[in-house]
Amino acid sequence: MTTQVSISQRSGDEESWEAPSLCAGRPCRQGRAVGGRRFVGVLAGLCVAVRVSSAEVVPPDTNLTARETAIVAAVRAEAAPQFHGAQVFGVWPRTPLLQSLAVTGQQPMRFVARHLPAGLKLDAHSGIIAGSLARPGKYRFRVMAENAVGKAEADFRIVCGDTLALTPPLGWNSYDAFGDNVVESEVLANARYMAEKMQPFGWDTIVVDYCWSDPGAHDNNRNARANAPLAADQFGRLLPAPNRFPSATDGAGFKSLADTIHAMGLKFGIHVMRGIPRNSVKANLPIEGSRFTAADAADTNDRCDWCPDMFGVTNNAAGQAWYDSCARLWAGWGVDYIKVDDLSSPYHKAEIEMIRRAIDRCGRSIVFSTSPGETPIAEAAHMMTHANLWRVSGDFWDNWKSLDHEFTLAARWQKFVGPGHWPDADMLPLGHLSINHRSVGGDRWTAFTRDEQLTLLSFWCLLPAPLMVDANLPDNDAWTLALLTNPEVLAVDQDSLGAAAKLIVAKNGFEIWAKPLHDGSHAAGIFNRGRSVDFDESSALYKSPLLNRDTPGNSVDLDLDITGAKKLWLVVDDGGDGYDCDHADWLNPRLAGPAGETNLTQIKWNSATAGWGAVRLDRSVAGSPLNVGGKDYTDGIGTHSTSIIEYALPPGFTRFKARAGLDRSGVSQNRPGASVHFLVFTHDPRVVPAAATVSLDFQQLGLSGRHQVRDLWRRQDLGKQTRFAAELPPHGCVMLRVK
Repeated sequence: MTTQVSISQRSGDEESWEAPSLCAGRPCRQGRAVGGRRFVGVLAGLCVAVRVSSAEVVPPDTNLTARETAIVAAVRAEAAPQFHGAQVFGVWPRTPLLQSLAVTGQQPMRFVARHLPAGLKLDAHSGIIAGSLARPGKYRFRVMAENAVGKAEADFRIVCGDTLALTPPLGWNSYDAFGDNVVESEVLANARYMAEKMQPFGWDTIVVDYCWSDPGAHDNNRNARANAPLAADQFGRLLPAPNRFPSATDGAGFKSLADTIHAMGLKFGIHVMRGIPRNSVKANLPIEGSRFTAADAADTNDRCDWCPDMFGVTNNAAGQAWYDSCARLWAGWGVDYIKVDDLSSPYHKAEIEMIRRAIDRCGRSIVFSTSPGETPIAEAAHMMTHANLWRVSGDFWDNWKSLDHEFTLAARWQKFVGPGHWPDADMLPLGHLSINHRSVGGDRWTAFTRDEQLTLLSFWCLLPAPLMVDANLPDNDAWTLALLTNPEVLAVDQDSLGAAAKLIVAKNGFEIWAKPLHDGSHAAGIFNRGRSVDFDESSALYKSPLLNRDTPGNSVDLDLDITGAKKLWLVVDDGGDGYDCDHADWLNPRLAGPAGETNLTQIKWNSATAGWGAVRLDRSVAGSPLNVGGKDYTDGIGTHSTSIIEYALPPGFTRFKARAGLDRSGVSQNRPGASVHFLVFTHDPRVVPAAATVSLDFQQLGLSGRHQVRDLWRRQDLGKQTRFAAELPPHGCVMLRVK
């Protein structure tokens, strides 16, 4: 049993450091002892966290169009068995394999395998394959599933070698729903939902994201807490906080939770931060299984800009011993998937290589994912040989501008897609998010329209990309569940060929992406990207110059004539380099005129949107005090591009005055971004893209003659055709299979 301690920096050693927020989405998130001495720390008195995750908000629109109704109806499974999901799996020799076959149909069901390789067993009742393979090789076998209504058979292939993730992983991640303070009961509720309703379609991984070692993580933490008493063992390795994960008491770590999730036929993953805990270094704890101490491994000059928990790891024998010891701990818990943050942007090549070696030595097949993005394209070849997944985008949230940018990124990464190495377009902010107003914005259902949700899933599956949904799954409505369990759409993502989609047409805001599938057919997506902006800036009353980190004072002063205006729209747009770090403030905003002067913050806005988080009064979007150019402000509005805030103006005011600037919580980050334009309008600036007709000639796919066409979302055959045409709504799509 690993001995658990809580390590905190004492007052004499504390650093004066306020953690800035990693923006554009995800603020930083995040065996056995073998001899050695024991370090006793102090765990602050904290009560066990008990929460019930239930929806407090109703989905914004329960009225479905005829097409949307057909999409929901299309996923109703038949009573007879049907196989879904991936049909090729990777595993390392002499390491545990756990694979639950994806089958829908009436229960109970019985499974029988033919030619299953020695070392593996198929549970006849659950359809779970478990065991290990002693020798490398390609193993083919057939499985029959039978119930009272009928039976089905499918062929499978296991590749035992040095490559995992032969198809993109499909799973759930805790962050977008629960921020930095998810608890065990919430993880298990989502795992049970996945096992019951999503695993039969191929979803099989549960990932606990950021800050699981912090016993005091709470809803207002945009990032980790400086000097937090993180739970750790006597070797300084982080452990889950037992007040949040009761099964982790007495140093048990995640072993019990992983076992429970494995028993459901699912895989278990965790998020970790790059590096070695600062608290462990200050205590100079021994590194398990080595002659080194934490101080030998740490690079105390290497610090994450947005998370105060860790130092970087030195590329030396002690540093490798540290990562080796961590990987052994994770493997002992039964971890199947590891997401390492603060690793790929900025790009830490030496630590990527050390982590790769540590995982290779740990004795367990563990999928290795890196974060955050954008990963430098110049490092693509290196990343392909060291990680299974890597983030190509900054943190991705539920707004069109973020989704639209993914099309641009995908075009850059097409040639680096393939079995075992998948560019990661980030998690799926669908369904019910930020439960009870967690650290990831207001409690809400996804802000994506249903057409945008279809575009999101269609595009990720075509790429193909990992699918990690972030909703609180038990709150799913029928639409969200249908979106996530359409077997024909998911089959495009899980196709064993692993081919990348290519952009074959781009014209007038429309794009057509297509790729070949293993059976000789083609999948194609037709997308209406429309305008990439949310508003028409040509009619702005005011547009600021570009503000960035180099702008003196990071701000500009406004004094505008608004005579006759009935409404006011305050807009923040990104500066053209992506919306990372675009924390923007309207400081001391006020109205002046014959009626006198009043603070705009005393007037309730009609509506307010932010590209990340939620618009706040008198605080930055990160939740910290407003600070621009090194000066604190007590009156203002904190937001994040792209942002539109609408006010109805009272009579008697003819001028609008404010200081507009970039907040410290954005400019302090060592990341691209933090560049914006501020705009002011006196009429509604929002632009609604138009629906339009687009067509696909199958010769553009290299096909001649007539071909069978199928609408994958509606699971409907459209007959034999030489071309396809459809009217697409704004930001909408259609997904086809041409055979």
